[in-house]
Amino acid sequence: MQSSIMSVWAVLALVAQDRLAGGLEHKSYNYTKYHTMDEISAWMNQIERENPDVVSSMMYGQTYEKRNITLLKIGFNSTTPKKAVWMDCGIHAREWIAPAFCQHFVKEILGSYKSDSKVNTLFKNLDFYITPVLNMDGYIYSWKDNTTRLWRKSRSPGTENCTCFGTDLNRNFYANWGMVGISRNCCSEIYNGPTALSEPEAKAVTDFLGANQNQILCYLTIHSYGQLILVPYGHPNISAPNYDELMEVGLAAAKVIKAVHGKSYKVGSSPNVLYPNSGSSRDFARLIGIPYSFTFELRDEGQTGFILPEDQIQPTCQEAYQGAMSIINYVHDKNFKSAAITVTATLWTTLIALWISSTSVL
Repeated sequence: MQSSIMSVWAVLALVAQDRLAGGLEHKSYNYTKYHTMDEISAWMNQIERENPDVVSSMMYGQTYEKRNITLLKIGFNSTTPKKAVWMDCGIHAREWIAPAFCQHFVKEILGSYKSDSKVNTLFKNLDFYITPVLNMDGYIYSWKDNTTRLWRKSRSPGTENCTCFGTDLNRNFYANWGMVGISRNCCSEIYNGPTALSEPEAKAVTDFLGANQNQILCYLTIHSYGQLILVPYGHPNISAPNYDELMEVGLAAAKVIKAVHGKSYKVGSSPNVLYPNSGSSRDFARLIGIPYSFTFELRDEGQTGFILPEDQIQPTCQEAYQGAMSIINYVHDKNFKSAAITVTATLWTTLIALWISSTSVL
């Protein structure tokens, strides 16, 4: 009996080792450093080139400065349309940890889908649409020098007599646009633009979501800082029809996050745990019927703010990955109950088979 138990543990250890090896692919890319836009673009090309069976890219818009807005589509190929999860990072230029997280997330799912039955099932039933940097113009500008490091907005010029540049893309979506938590001063960091969807970046996301709203089950937009999981809506007098469920799912994700490195994330609507706002992408996604929409505000709670040290990239991404996967797994299992049952049954069958095969040699 003792040898059979040891055999099972040996097999499980090999699986764990295989997962670890998978998670460490792309050794030439340093996931513990912040990267320029050129480096991130080259990384996207590398990811697609190295994983042709499960990764493709799609250009779905252009920035004000005419850069192509591109996402990675990840999942097994299918002859019929699949349900999907959306994730975008870098809507605010100075939040460098957000693009770092999108890259970490891609690395992790690609490194585990061959050995992790649950991730493999996700790849079968879902496509992941991941935009590592949405606000490319602003992100590039934030890398220019120390004086631009805290740039937040897009890089479109001001209208009429305004000499300031940029619109807050997360105030520019057509969701209670201009109602609360915005500024009409074009020099403000929360300027919501001359009109809703005045910014091509917000328009590109809007068009893609609109064209695929029946397929997208979950919308995740990654920001910093504050250690928060925000649910719709940003307006204090409006609640999502599934608010209670969103809170339940968000609180479960926060619990998983805390178990990784002990960091606490608050969960709630923006007015309750942060401040009122309108025109956000999170609110727009929920408004058009995408049922599960969340904003992640990653580390920290204000000690270093937007200048999160590089030695915190890995632990931040590790905990947020578990939180995001908690939400994604919930959404998947609710929509593919039979698949979830099959995975569980397969796991037990595999363990029983391992047990029988190991005892048969005693």
